[in-house]
Amino acid sequence: MESVSPSYRGHRYPVEVISHCVWLYFRFPLSFREVEELMLQRGVIVSYETIRRWCAKFGQAYANGLRRRPWPWPGDKWHLDEVFIKINGEQKYLWRAVDQDGNVLDILVQNRRDKAAARRFFRRLMKKTRAVPRVIVTDKLRSYGAAHREVMPSVEHRSHKGLNNRAENSHQPTRQREHAMKGFRSVGAAQRFLSAFSGISPHFRPHRHLMTASQHRAEMTIRFAIWNQITGAAS
Repeated sequence: MESVSPSYRGHRYPVEVISHCVWLYFRFPLSFREVEELMLQRGVIVSYETIRRWCAKFGQAYANGLRRRPWPWPGDKWHLDEVFIKINGEQKYLWRAVDQDGNVLDILVQNRRDKAAARRFFRRLMKKTRAVPRVIVTDKLRSYGAAHREVMPSVEHRSHKGLNNRAENSHQPTRQREHAMKGFRSVGAAQRFLSAFSGISPHFRPHRHLMTASQHRAEMTIRFAIWNQITGAAS
């Protein structure tokens, strides 16, 4: 795999420190001040504002690097779902798509959950993945059916509440971060954070319940090696 690490020119801290701070923030429900404290305990003096700038600058770049990997390919069965989120006291909708293996395909924060919103999400999803699924699974929201008939009529559509647990369960890490951050301040901030978060966090969340302890350690070793290659820490 070719290196796609971003440029660190002009930064006085080494890439190992920058990538580690970004990893801490997006992997665990920590605030910038808590990451600052953890780094101080390790003898690294860096302000929480600097960590915030690193996460804003490199978080999405790292997520894009992980998504550009040639493996794993998106599965052919997509689960789509939307949940309510509060942004500055206003109700918005977080649209999310995962494949049958739980890999996050895309997320999108929108003001509505009507046909236009579903159509926008479908088109964005196919453009981003450059793929067309064999089947999509959604809940009973009628907007999905209307958008499906218009955007991807040849794809099988299964609409059933009980079949979509995969997508609904995938919202749990997002809910945990939303609670830890005490909500999002704007739609743009929510979209930026969740776009990076959905690319980084799942990379470090293998299906632990399906592995033995030794298998899990081996898998995490591989994933950390990929992370170091993506961020440039390996070089």
